[in-house]
Amino acid sequence: MNSPNNQYLKTKIGAVFTEVVGLLVSLFGEGGGKSAGLVESGTSRNNLTGHGTGITRRSRSLGAGIMIVVAVVLGGAGVAAAEGLAATSRDWPMFRGGATLTGVAKSDLPKKLAVRWTLECGEAITSSAAIVDGTVYVGSEDAGLFAVDLATGKVRWQYKMEEAVHASPTVYRGVVFFGDAEGIMHAVDAKTGSGKWKFTTHGEIISSANPMGHRIVFGSYDGTLYCLSATDGKLLWKVETEGRIHGTPGVIDGHVIAAGCDEHLHVADAASGKVVPSMTLGSVTGVGAAVSGSMVYLGTYGSRVMALDWRARKQVWAFKDPDRDFPYMSSAAITGEVVVLGSRDKNLRALDLKTGKLRWALRTRGRIDSSPVIVGNRVFVGSSDGNLYEVDLTTGRERWRFEAGAPISASPAVASGCMVVGAEDGLLYCFSGK
Repeated sequence: MNSPNNQYLKTKIGAVFTEVVGLLVSLFGEGGGKSAGLVESGTSRNNLTGHGTGITRRSRSLGAGIMIVVAVVLGGAGVAAAEGLAATSRDWPMFRGGATLTGVAKSDLPKKLAVRWTLECGEAITSSAAIVDGTVYVGSEDAGLFAVDLATGKVRWQYKMEEAVHASPTVYRGVVFFGDAEGIMHAVDAKTGSGKWKFTTHGEIISSANPMGHRIVFGSYDGTLYCLSATDGKLLWKVETEGRIHGTPGVIDGHVIAAGCDEHLHVADAASGKVVPSMTLGSVTGVGAAVSGSMVYLGTYGSRVMALDWRARKQVWAFKDPDRDFPYMSSAAITGEVVVLGSRDKNLRALDLKTGKLRWALRTRGRIDSSPVIVGNRVFVGSSDGNLYEVDLTTGRERWRFEAGAPISASPAVASGCMVVGAEDGLLYCFSGK
């Protein structure tokens, strides 16, 4: 496995490369395959048990010199597209904080937290917030997408729509990308809330968009992994699977990694969409693929937590509680030592990153579909028992809890010394220092 420092360096190199290519593209034109444009929407949707979490399943030359440079860099590093977003101390731009979906915050939080503000956003909030440039972006069950001032809790703009927004928004280069229950991926101006483009799939979109260079990738309940131009929404490639794709795909080293409801882990080249042979998971899954180097960490609906080497195409370890047979719908948070995730058996667990052995478990009074966020030596996670928990990462002891009074299945977002999370009664909370 890559060390955190090596992974950080690779990500920074990828980001610099992306900016260089983006500049060249803006000067000489954007390459790409034949545009597929918008497709007609389909509407078949099936949900398993659980609130808001149904699961099962123009080409132009850039010039010879530019092409040589791109070929040399990509060929040598095997990186066909840039790594995309990463969490910073100021921002939390997408679900799980960044392209690798590790759920680790770069911003610290005050030792003692208090409610800074609340905002009524209509019906249930299961969408996890994004925070960029002092603005919170979050979707709701019945009121579209909100842009909210992080400091005051005042609404800056609202993108109204009839369809529910369960997907967590992604903010990238001044645009908010998010899917809805009717299978439409929206691109909205982050400053004004005005629509830029839409792309229609044939199934609900709960997966968040993961950006890479001038592209975004996401899954749909129609069983397809899509790659679109972030600029105009044109289809660049797609990979069809045998089941719904509920979770957000991870992006690393020029590859897109998605786990789906066809019981397989799918890996595709980020530039071309070319797939490598998939790996069997033994069960459907509806979580995001947390990735670090060649490793993927995820929980399944078959009650197992798995560590998989996506390059070697092999399972490294699997954890299953011998006494409790419940599914995982919580995406893992990972550090260099532990994997932390919640389960529908009401437990938050920390597993050893290398061996998969249980380090500790904290039992709440409700199932945990919320994905935990790690802030230093603290873990924050919501539960359907209506509480937001703070847990010691080392010992698993509860440090603090906040009683929201309604289930919390959304995941916390942390940036600029604040934590934001929504509850299923439609209230959006912001926490900061007392």
